Amino acid sequence: MTSMAPTRTEPDLSYLLDHTSHVLRTRMAAALGEIGLTARMHCVLVHALEEERTQAQLAEIGDMDKTTMVVTVDALEKAGLAERRPSATDRRARIIAVTEAGAEVARQSQLIVDGVHEGALSSLPDDEREVLVRALGRLAAEHLAAPVESPRPARRARQRT
Repeated sequence: MTSMAPTRTEPDLSYLLDHTSHVLRTRMAAALGEIGLTARMHCVLVHALEEERTQAQLAEIGDMDKTTMVVTVDALEKAGLAERRPSATDRRARIIAVTEAGAEVARQSQLIVDGVHEGALSSLPDDEREVLVRALGRLAAEHLAAPVESPRPARRARQRT
């Protein structure tokens, strides 16, 4: 029987991006797990340190639904790394404040994240590394910057951390 599969005319970009993203996430999870963090916990700590942000703002940055965000902040509070506090600028809002211990863990976790990224990129020659990062940055900022509406939406990608 002759194959009826259509002939591919372009590289399978979806597979390449999905597969490498999945493997990168598993490496990140393993590396952050060594200090008791998840990627979501790292994301919340780092972005809460940048400026005063509410739980909802941090959830949007980290592409977390409300339930996941609550669980993540609960875990950070239980570990003594963050706490919910009233906002200094809006008495109706509560922000996620990072404790001193949380700030130190965020510094450690950022080194880990940077190391995982560097490890992946260092597997490429310098010229290919620069081209890849520049090309992905351009795609993320331009042609693939926003998802399209669909009757069957795909899971939204996590925001840049």
